Amino acid sequence: MFAADATAEDRAGTDVLPAVQALSEQLGHKVVTSRPIREQHANITTYLPNEAPDAVVFAESVEDVQATLAVCRAYGLPVIPFGTGTSLEGHVNAPLGGVSLDLSRMNRILAVHGEDLDCVIEPGVTRKRLNEELRDQGLFFPIDPGADASLGGMVSTRASGTNAVRYGTMKDNVLALKVVLPNGDLITTSRRAKKSSAGYDLTHLFIGAEGTLGVITEITLRLQGIPEAITAGVCPFPSVGDACNSVIETIQSGIPVARIELLDEMQVRACNAYARLGLPETPHLFLEFHGTVAGAREQAERFAEIAAGHGAGTFTWAEKPEDRTRLWQARHDAYWSVLPLRPGAKAVATDVCVPLSRLAECVMETKRDIDETGLIAPIVGHVGDGNFHTTLMVDVTDPADMAKAKGFMTRMVERALAMDGTCTGEHGVGQGKMKYLAAEHGEATLEAMRTLKRAFDPQNIMNPGKIITV
Repeated sequence: MFAADATAEDRAGTDVLPAVQALSEQLGHKVVTSRPIREQHANITTYLPNEAPDAVVFAESVEDVQATLAVCRAYGLPVIPFGTGTSLEGHVNAPLGGVSLDLSRMNRILAVHGEDLDCVIEPGVTRKRLNEELRDQGLFFPIDPGADASLGGMVSTRASGTNAVRYGTMKDNVLALKVVLPNGDLITTSRRAKKSSAGYDLTHLFIGAEGTLGVITEITLRLQGIPEAITAGVCPFPSVGDACNSVIETIQSGIPVARIELLDEMQVRACNAYARLGLPETPHLFLEFHGTVAGAREQAERFAEIAAGHGAGTFTWAEKPEDRTRLWQARHDAYWSVLPLRPGAKAVATDVCVPLSRLAECVMETKRDIDETGLIAPIVGHVGDGNFHTTLMVDVTDPADMAKAKGFMTRMVERALAMDGTCTGEHGVGQGKMKYLAAEHGEATLEAMRTLKRAFDPQNIMNPGKIITV
């Protein structure tokens, strides 16, 4: 039954109450309908409104997932898979109501095959916990989006992060999936072999599908050996253009940099205040090199030579583990660090990605746009692969301020598309970027996506209102 504080709007739809009753009869205490829990399972990370589901199911097994889908299929009720809720484009909202299927309790590490450099996990395992479990075996999983996201969510949004320049994104590090389809069937998309040419590549069909085609219940991931040596440091530059041109030359020179992150001067100022870094308030690159002791140091020295040619200041080393941890924690806390820049405003994060050769041009034009628009919008970026973010500080209750921010975000996407880039390098589409897909892909491509969606999910119960309309 619904909680006592549910409203008429919550109860909209003649099949909702019987559906929730049917779920409760099958799954008991795993079904929760209190308003606070429902609202926690909708968007809370950006400007998009919170559209809460009618109920939350805390699944603990594949059977729970199948039971939930069976009831929702019978009543035509939407199902929104949920990991940790850190996504930024409204992926977990329930615009048509329905059931949020929380997979956080499906959090077992099922197997680690150290000799094969892979592991098998459930979708609720978070990246930090996985790496804590792997550390003693000399292994790690390299994809690091900053937030301690669930691995199921990272698969579903095709996440990447600070290590992507060397280790790739989720699409490069998932070997196989088990997925419950909307009809209740459990399928296995591939095996643990490192490559296969046997049939359609269903694994990559579900990577980035954002829960619109099925529910991921098991993931086989590639792993890496922990490097013998890790060298990190920071390097100041006169301008973001100089920093970006150093990145381009570094990558083109074949230096196997593991991380190379851009922070503009406003973001550096925010990180200084938040994490007491004490850096000069100019654009910086944060870098990390992996390899042997001699190899990592040689990579860093080669980068320093390139940076000096672009007017860089002194490259400051951070070789002690505690210094590296402090440096990268400051980078990961960039979102929180900018909040004091405009008290009372909300942080609205957005991203684009362009070919590396267009990176400096795109970042500099974006920065000019920020200045001319009068926005407070620090820039950070995984610039080794052409991906950068802005964090706009916006009064979401002020229509004029929101219009200014939305105009800027649209121009940012249009700029990236004009440079043969994409509207999102890693945030995903969700609700927030649906409007840009026609310009990026064309209607014929969107219709091909709709054809797939209809084939897998003819009732349109899987996370409807995300990526495409059907």
